[in-house]
Amino acid sequence: MNRWKYAIAALYCWLLIVSNREIAIAKNPPQSPSDPRQWTEISGDKQIDLDFTYATTNNFVKTKLYPCPRCFLRTDVAIAVRQASQQLQQQGYGGLRLFDCYRPQPIQQKMWNIKPDERYVANPNKGSDHNRGIAVDLTILDLNGKPLDLGTPFDEFSPKAHHTYRELSPQILKNRSLLKKTMASVGFHHIDTEWWHYAWNGSKPNVGKWVWDCPK
Repeated sequence: MNRWKYAIAALYCWLLIVSNREIAIAKNPPQSPSDPRQWTEISGDKQIDLDFTYATTNNFVKTKLYPCPRCFLRTDVAIAVRQASQQLQQQGYGGLRLFDCYRPQPIQQKMWNIKPDERYVANPNKGSDHNRGIAVDLTILDLNGKPLDLGTPFDEFSPKAHHTYRELSPQILKNRSLLKKTMASVGFHHIDTEWWHYAWNGSKPNVGKWVWDCPK
């Protein structure tokens, strides 16, 4: 009988430990990828500029979504983005400006709560390519570091931002075509509703929930 009491007590202690561990994980989610070898961070440099509005309150959610502006991508994707920027520089442009890279799935949920429209925000239950680290939001810079005119600001959710919208100046249409052709040449595809969004053509890894650390 005593043996059963000890067994039950041991089981209860084990369940308590597991439960507390799950609570701790929920309160303190992972701050780094499970396998860092699969990820590459792109830092702002002479080739690529970063402008993360989601690390400010100047975005469509009107809330600071990221603790600090850092760009993580799957390694193959990061290499391809740099290739695209190099191509543009060789053609006399200033390279690329990135607005968003990997996006933790909980942040996707916050966006969905504000804009539950799959034309513009992926359903977090399905997961976005941003959540997988294989999508980027970006634009082209001129040699002075100024963004080319692409017709609308980043994250304008209207028909004017669609690739099929043609009531734009010839120069804007040329700029959009340049971005599309450049990204396609290094392995990305576009979506019809956002001129700035490009996703990798390769395999789709699992959705990520980890949030990066910020420099102290």
